[in-house]
Amino acid sequence: MEHTSPLTAFTPDMFMRNFAEAEPGLSRKGAVEESNRCLYCYDAPCIKACPTGINIPSFIKRIATDNLKGSAMTIMESNPVGASCARVCPTEELCEGACVLNDASAPIQIGLLQRYATDWAVNSGVQLFKAGIPNGKRVAVIGGGPAGLSAARELAREGFAVVVYEAKQLAGGLNTHGIVSFRLPQSISLWEVEQVEKLGVEIRTGIKIGVDVTVEELRGEYDAIVLAAGMGYVPPLGIEGEKLSGVYDAIELVETTKTGIPTLELMGQRVAVIGAGNTAIDAATCSVRLGAANVKMVYRRTRSEMTAYDFEYEFAKQEGVEFNWLTLPKRIVGDELGNVTGLECVQMKLTGETGKDGRLKPVPVEGSEFVMPVDAVVIAIGQKRRTGLIESLGLEHDSGIVRIDPKTGRTSDPMIYAAGDIVFGSGNGEAMVVSAAQQGKDAAYAIVKQLSGLQDGVIGSAV
Repeated sequence: MEHTSPLTAFTPDMFMRNFAEAEPGLSRKGAVEESNRCLYCYDAPCIKACPTGINIPSFIKRIATDNLKGSAMTIMESNPVGASCARVCPTEELCEGACVLNDASAPIQIGLLQRYATDWAVNSGVQLFKAGIPNGKRVAVIGGGPAGLSAARELAREGFAVVVYEAKQLAGGLNTHGIVSFRLPQSISLWEVEQVEKLGVEIRTGIKIGVDVTVEELRGEYDAIVLAAGMGYVPPLGIEGEKLSGVYDAIELVETTKTGIPTLELMGQRVAVIGAGNTAIDAATCSVRLGAANVKMVYRRTRSEMTAYDFEYEFAKQEGVEFNWLTLPKRIVGDELGNVTGLECVQMKLTGETGKDGRLKPVPVEGSEFVMPVDAVVIAIGQKRRTGLIESLGLEHDSGIVRIDPKTGRTSDPMIYAAGDIVFGSGNGEAMVVSAAQQGKDAAYAIVKQLSGLQDGVIGSAV
C-alpha cells in the first residue's frame, strides 16, 4: 500500500468504531438452536480438553432450558475468568477441537455459547458466589491477573482473608491491559475483578512489592503468599535505533487503546511489527485500527514456526496485515530529527540444525540486506521476566521461571505458591489465560490443605 502522510487526529467516533468487538455474540434464538445441537456426551471429551474442567455439556444444557444463571455459574465455578476466556481461549484447539461432532458436521460453538451465558451474568449484575465463613487465616496475592484473581476467589470462598497487591491502577492483568478491545473489552475483565471483590477480597492497586510493601512485611502479616505477578514489558532487541521516536513496546501499544482514546498517532503510517506471537498479532491488528496505512509483521522464521494461534493468524490476514517471513531486523534507521524512517533487515534461511526449542535454526543469507521503509516499529518478541521480584522473595528459578511443584504450585519456600506467566516456560505448560486460571485455583486448593488440614474437601460455595 502506498504511504500517505498522517491525515487527521484519531477521533472518539473512530475509536468506538474501530475498537468495538469484532465478532458479534449469539442471539437468544441462535444460542438455543446451537445448544440443542449438543449431544451432551456422558464422558465428554470437551471437558477433558478444558484446562479448568468446565462441565461444558451441563452449561450448554442450561442454555437450552433458559437457565442462564445456572449456566453462568457452571462456567464461572470452574473458571473465575470464564467471561474473558469465552473470547480469548483458543477453543479450536481445546474444547471445540475435541468435540465429537468434528467428524460428523461442525463442532458446537462452545466459545460463543460460553460468551452468551457469561454476558447474561455481566449484564444482569448478579453475584454468583459468596465468601466462606472466616477462618482467621490471611493470604497475600501478588498480582491481580487471571492467576491471582482465581487464587484469591477460591481462597475467599473458603473463608480466608485475602489481599491482592496489584502494581497497576486497575486489576485484571493482560485481560484488562494487554489484549485488544475488539477481542476483549476491558469491561468484561473488570466485571471478573468485581466478582472477586464482592467476596470481600481487598485489591490494593498501584502497589509494588519491594517498593511500597516489603517482602518482610508480607511474611509477617500473612500465613501464605501466592506469587502471580506475570511478566513485564517487552525487552529490547539489542539493535541500533531502538531509542528513536516511533519505536514502541507491543504491550504498551495495546495498553494505550484499552483505557480511552489513544494518544498514539499512527494515522497513515507504515508500521513494522517484529515478532510472530499472539501479542505481535494484537499489536499488528491494533496498528491497523489506529489508522496505519500499511502493517507488516517481520519474523526470522517461517509461518510453521510462528507461535501465534492459527485463528489469530487468519484474523490478522483479514485485517490486511502483511507477513515478511525469514526476515531478521538488524538496525532501525532514523532521520536527523530522530524519527524512524526504515528498518534494515537481512533475509534468512533455515538450516538442517535444530536449537534447544526443537525448531530449525535460521541463518542470514549473505548479501541479502535491504531497508524496509517504515514510520514506526513495534517490538513484540516476548516479555521480560520479573527476576528481581523473584529473587527478593528468595525463590529458586530458571532464568525468571519460578520452580514449583506442578501439582500444588508450591515454590522452594513452603510459605509461597506461584501461578500464571511467572511459572510458564521451558516446557512448563502453555501461557494461556485459562491455564493461568487453573494454576491459580490449584495454588489456592494447596493452601487450603496446608493451612486448614483439609485433605479432600470441597472448595467454595455459591450464592
